[in-house]
Amino acid sequence: MNEITLIIDGQEVKAKEGMTVLEAAKEAGIDIPTLCYHPDLTPYGACRLCIVEIENVKGFPTSCTTPASDGMVVKTNTPQIHELRRDIFELILTEHPNFCITCNRKERCQPFDICLRNVSVTERCVICPRNGHCELQDVADSLGVEEVTLPYAYSKELPIERGDPFFDRDYNLCILCGRCVRVCQEVRGRGAIAFTYRGSDALIGTAFGWSLKESECQFCGACVDICPTGALMERTSRWEGVAEYQVVTTCPYCGVGCQLELEVKRGRVIRVNPKRDGTINQGQACVKGRFGIAEFVHHPERLTNPMIRRNGNFEDATWDEALDMIASKLGKYKENNEIAVISSAKCTNEDNYVAQKFTRAVLGTNNLDHCARL
Repeated sequence: MNEITLIIDGQEVKAKEGMTVLEAAKEAGIDIPTLCYHPDLTPYGACRLCIVEIENVKGFPTSCTTPASDGMVVKTNTPQIHELRRDIFELILTEHPNFCITCNRKERCQPFDICLRNVSVTERCVICPRNGHCELQDVADSLGVEEVTLPYAYSKELPIERGDPFFDRDYNLCILCGRCVRVCQEVRGRGAIAFTYRGSDALIGTAFGWSLKESECQFCGACVDICPTGALMERTSRWEGVAEYQVVTTCPYCGVGCQLELEVKRGRVIRVNPKRDGTINQGQACVKGRFGIAEFVHHPERLTNPMIRRNGNFEDATWDEALDMIASKLGKYKENNEIAVISSAKCTNEDNYVAQKFTRAVLGTNNLDHCARL
């Protein structure tokens, strides 16, 4: 692919032919705020936050939809652009609760603190499930927004949609960026959701007001993963907050080998995200991998210690007792083909690897099966 050279904010930037101005700037480490843009989606230009100035081009084109060309001279952060972006951002915030954007205590406030800024505030930072990892907060920090001059005038007061499994839909927090609609149509190929109505009445929804189950949604969670606000949130981890650390693992439910990032907090898996970069699944997962791991790992009925059958009943035992009993019973079989091992798709991929290694290397048999037929 041919390489082009353009000037962005006085810096010479090398880019591949076919890149947009935004992509070229990001590769060069130049920050341009966005909300509707996502690297997996077709450029949309709806939020208008990524506007730039381009020499010999009228107006302020959106950098996410403008192809970069050789010799192009771009300015991304002039005083006029900065002022326009702030005005555009304030317009977005007029229909989104924005107290978390301007509160001067937001860096110090902890969960369950009393809101000292205004006792009448009902939509507080701490009751937003995306607080701390919301892209609106990131954009506000990028633009240096400390005050919103336009009044918050959202009045739809929509009920939270809780009728579908796995995640809740609170469209009072939706900014109509369209990312959920586009990932469903462009990446997943389902079209289970779309824009309904137009103008000030525009909403995200399903045909005929159906539930997601009726609209052929596969519950892959792609819309949840791509939502920049708290409008779409996984139900089981809605109030878990920000994870302490992440662990990369391989989904055990089938042989595709999808890479997943497990978000861990207080020793528990609170959320599972498909890993995007350098993986076979490229940031996507099925319903089992996305929503079916944390539930099993921490299910209250999951066995957490060995059990041995005594007098017809299973009783708790120590690991030493269980391992000694297994070793003594396995020792009675002289032929390798007399032994078989069954593994489980509800274990992690690492656990299943150890099970097959033990079966083949220690027991010396290939009689190994796996229940990944869910």
